[in-house]
Amino acid sequence: MKFSLLIEIQLADPSPAAEKRAFHEAVRHAVLADELGYHEVWAVEHHGLSGYSHCSAPELLLSHVAALTKRIRLGHGVTLTPGRYNHPIRVAERIAVLDIMSEGRVDWGSGKSSTLVEQGAFEIDRADLDGQWREALAMIPRMWRDEMFEWQGTYYHVPPTAVIPKPVQQPHPPIFAACSRPETVELAGALGLGSLNFTAGNDDHLKAKIASYRAAIATARGAAGVVNNRFCCTPTTLVLDDDRRACEYGFRGARFFQEALATYFFSRERVVQPIDVSRAPLTEAQLAKAMAERNRPGSPLTSIVGDPAAAIETVSRFQAAGVDELIMVMDLGTVPHEIVEQSLRTFAHKVVPHFS
Repeated sequence: MKFSLLIEIQLADPSPAAEKRAFHEAVRHAVLADELGYHEVWAVEHHGLSGYSHCSAPELLLSHVAALTKRIRLGHGVTLTPGRYNHPIRVAERIAVLDIMSEGRVDWGSGKSSTLVEQGAFEIDRADLDGQWREALAMIPRMWRDEMFEWQGTYYHVPPTAVIPKPVQQPHPPIFAACSRPETVELAGALGLGSLNFTAGNDDHLKAKIASYRAAIATARGAAGVVNNRFCCTPTTLVLDDDRRACEYGFRGARFFQEALATYFFSRERVVQPIDVSRAPLTEAQLAKAMAERNRPGSPLTSIVGDPAAAIETVSRFQAAGVDELIMVMDLGTVPHEIVEQSLRTFAHKVVPHFS
């Protein structure tokens, strides 16, 4: 199993000063993760999701991380690929340059975003969203492979064009798809793509999801004949030697993350005001309940929170379900920078060796 990090740039109380601090802290977390031997750092692309994610230009953030690191891989989790967000040619060019500058360390994830905030801001017709995404997903690997690219499709019409430069990795960087629904998990498998998933449900739910992915990818050919059989999910995570302290910070951060996500992704209206989610510490009763329910049979498999022993138990559940990579969200909006660093070190030194 691989262990990686997800950068969201979350802010419990957004302000320009807090944004600046959070970006620099995220870079320090990525550099520390490189030193500690984590597999990858992934960065999201979101627009206008105040509080939940201020990471609107991941290509710039990851290029800065690339210059400061040596081994850790760099993942776009994901690039918003429909053309009103990013034209496919620009995506292909940016990923190729990052792959060159990082000496071939890039993984590329593609998605379309289900938030009304982003779709409205970029004037996207929801009826075209899936079609634009699928067409771009077919185009970009060809841009990396073909000396002269030409395309006449439903949404894009590109005359003969040399899309340059080409990436270092051949035939192209590994490709992933954001999978928010069961049908997109199966689609990712059918297309031969890695699957990037938010954590939801219990062990049986996750096992069923992974089984559908493996069944679909078993006969996939993939772009340029390359199949990327890799199922990843993104648990909120905080691991410290002190179990209670980890739970105080970790479950509070997980609640902020989950409520902020639900506000933007599950709302039927565009949310443009400051988000109304809890930032307060858990009450004693709430904390005791959360701690007691960890790793209970049938309990939700969404967070890795606690001391190393509790974390090993939870990670073992993900491993038993068949997960290939945990892309952990430690940089939660209510968790201080120094606590995140402690968690990075504790997890690397006392949890990862158990799964090596």
